[in-house]
Amino acid sequence: MNWDYVIKNGTIVTPNEFYKATIYIKNGKIAAISDQPLEGTAKKETDATGQYVLPGLIDVHVHSRDPGPTYKEDFFTSTQAAAAGGITTIFDMPNTTPPTRDAASFHAQVKNLTPKAHVDFGLWGIALGPMNNANLAELHEAGVIGFKYFWGYAVNKNTFQLTYNYEPGMDDVLPPLSDGEVYEIFQNVAKTGNVLAIHGEDSSLIQTLTEQVKKSGRTDYEALLEGRPNLAEEVTVQMGTSFSRASGARLHVLHVTTAEGAEAIRHAQAQGAPVSAETCPHYLFLSNEDYPKVGPVMKIYPPVKYEKDKQALWQAINDGTITIVSSDHAPHTPEEKSGSLWKIPAGMPGTETIAPLMLNAVNEGKLTLQKLTALMAENPAKRFGIFPQKGSLDVGTDADITIVDMDKETVIKAADLHSKSKVTAYDGWKIKGVPVETIVRGETVMKNGEIVHGPSGQLVKPASR
Repeated sequence: MNWDYVIKNGTIVTPNEFYKATIYIKNGKIAAISDQPLEGTAKKETDATGQYVLPGLIDVHVHSRDPGPTYKEDFFTSTQAAAAGGITTIFDMPNTTPPTRDAASFHAQVKNLTPKAHVDFGLWGIALGPMNNANLAELHEAGVIGFKYFWGYAVNKNTFQLTYNYEPGMDDVLPPLSDGEVYEIFQNVAKTGNVLAIHGEDSSLIQTLTEQVKKSGRTDYEALLEGRPNLAEEVTVQMGTSFSRASGARLHVLHVTTAEGAEAIRHAQAQGAPVSAETCPHYLFLSNEDYPKVGPVMKIYPPVKYEKDKQALWQAINDGTITIVSSDHAPHTPEEKSGSLWKIPAGMPGTETIAPLMLNAVNEGKLTLQKLTALMAENPAKRFGIFPQKGSLDVGTDADITIVDMDKETVIKAADLHSKSKVTAYDGWKIKGVPVETIVRGETVMKNGEIVHGPSGQLVKPASR
C-alpha cells in the first residue's frame, strides 16, 4: 500500500482512552490505525514521539465578519487563526452583511467563503422570527449547522442587521420579539430537527438596569455588571429551557457565564429537556478581578462575571452540564476597543488561543486531556450531526487531526496572532501545552505555529443532508 501520510509513535487520545498507535491516511481519510507497522510506503510521515494525537478540534462559535466589516477580520485570516490554534473545523455565525437568512444567502456565503477557508467550516443560519420563519425549512435543506437566535436584539427591517443598542422609536428598526414570537421560532426550528442556539440575556432587563446605572455617571467594570447582571442570563436561560421542553426544539445555550445559568441548564437537563450548553475561555480564566489589569479589552457580551461564576462553570464542565467549549471569536480593532465601557464594542478574537489555554488548564489539573477531547471534538461533532465524519479518529472518517505537545512552553503574544485583530486579554500569558500540527482531511495546514498550506477548506453539513 502507498500511504499518503503516516503519523507514527504518538499517543492517540479519545474521550475514553489513551493508546499508542500509528495512523495511516489515504485520500484524505483515515485508512488504518495499528499498533504494529503496516506494509507500504508513505509520501509523508510525522514522528509524533512524546506528543498526543487528538481528533481535529472544532470551534462552534466564530464571527469572521465576512462579508461585513472585514477591516476587523475576514474568513481568510479567521481560518488561518483557527488552524494556527489547532482547530480543524469552525462554525461561522450568521450575523454577517447580509446575514445568512435564507437558502439564497446561504449558497452565496458558501461561494464567498470556500476560496478563503484554511479549515473546514459549517454555517449557522440566523433566526429572525416573522422576518424569516418561512425560510427556516429551506435553510435546513441547504445544510445549515444550526440556527442562531440573538435573543432580545432589535433588527433593521431593511438590512436585517442586528441593532445592538436598541431604543424605542428608532427609524426602520423592529423592536425585540415578544415571548410568543420567540416561542414560534422554537416551534419552527423543532420541525427541522436542527439545533437552536441562543444568546441568553434579557434585553429589557438590561436596558432598564443600564439606564439606572448610567445616570450615576459611573464607567467602571462593576457598573457594566450592574447593568448586565447574572439575573439577565438566568431568566433567559430559564425561559429558553422551558420553551425547549414544551416545543421539543434542541436548544443550545451559547457562552454560559454564570452559576445561575449553569444551574438552570442542569435542572432542565435533569427534567429531560433537549438542552446543551457551551462556555468560553474568557469565562473560565478571567473574572471581574482581572479588569484592572486587562482593561477594556475584556469587554465581552455577555460580560465576564465573578470568581464564584468561574468556579461554577468549571464544576459544570466536570459534571457534564456544559459539554462544549468554544471561542466566541469576535475581532475588533485596537482603536475600537479603547474608550468608555459604555461605548466600545464587545468581543475579542479567540479561535487561535482557545486550545493553548485549555491545554494549559490540563497541565494545571483543571481537566483531563480526554475531557478536553470530548469538549472540543467529539461532543460538538455529535451535537451538530457531523460525527463521526468530524470529531473522531475512526477508520473511514476525515483525517482531521490535532497533534499537541503537552511539554512545550510558550507565551501568547498579541502581535503574533494570525487574526487581523491583535486585541487579546491573554497577551503575555505563559502557556504549557500547545498544538504543533493541524491536519485537515490529511493535509497539514499548520506546523509548529506556521501556516504551511493555502486555503483548501470545505463546507460541512449535518449528516442528514
